[in-house]
Amino acid sequence: MMDARDSIDTAGRMPVLVMPAHGFGKLGRLSSVIRVCAFSLLGLMAVFVGGFALFANTVSHLTTPANPAKADAIIVLTGGQSRLDAAMGLLASGKGERLLISGVHPSASRRQLQAATGGDKKLFSCCVDIDRAALDTIGNAEESAKWVEDHAYGTVILVTNNYHMPRSLLEMGRLLHNAKLEPYPVVNANLDNGGWLTKPRALRVLFTEYNKYLLALARGIVPFKPTPDGIALAEAGN
Repeated sequence: MMDARDSIDTAGRMPVLVMPAHGFGKLGRLSSVIRVCAFSLLGLMAVFVGGFALFANTVSHLTTPANPAKADAIIVLTGGQSRLDAAMGLLASGKGERLLISGVHPSASRRQLQAATGGDKKLFSCCVDIDRAALDTIGNAEESAKWVEDHAYGTVILVTNNYHMPRSLLEMGRLLHNAKLEPYPVVNANLDNGGWLTKPRALRVLFTEYNKYLLALARGIVPFKPTPDGIALAEAGN
């Protein structure tokens, strides 16, 4: 016969499922892994955003030298009329013996380029070389390095836009081991004092260039090279 106490203790109770201890251990480890991944992702995002802010701030404070020191030669990377005008101005003022215009479109003739720059015909004829092989900044660096080595130049003024200068110096510096680069950033818009934050177009340009700069840094670890079809590993020695 059932004891009255037993009937009171068990009445209305639902069966209790007991999970093995090792089940709790697996859940605990999974939770720890998720937390670590989440914190790591947040940390990477913070580093990325902080790096972009530093990059944009540095670039926006670059200024065009008023009177740069004389160098052996001048290299300008195509990408805007202001770059070409600045480079031709440096050549005309005797800041370099010779000028390389790197990345010229294959269809552009020498006469068309001279007319576009508005430079002196005699000066353009005697002291300007044109590179039509380079298709990007990596190509600019490769073709420029060949030109500098062929002429045994020791100092070179590099002309490009301010936002493009960090990546250009990085790519050039990898190949120009015996020549000193003197940056000559061309500034089209005043972006200092955080001005880039209020200009959507400038913000977009800086953000795009920052990502390209990070890829250029990564190339120093994993040798890859952009191609028309994507990204491929670079050949040894490139």
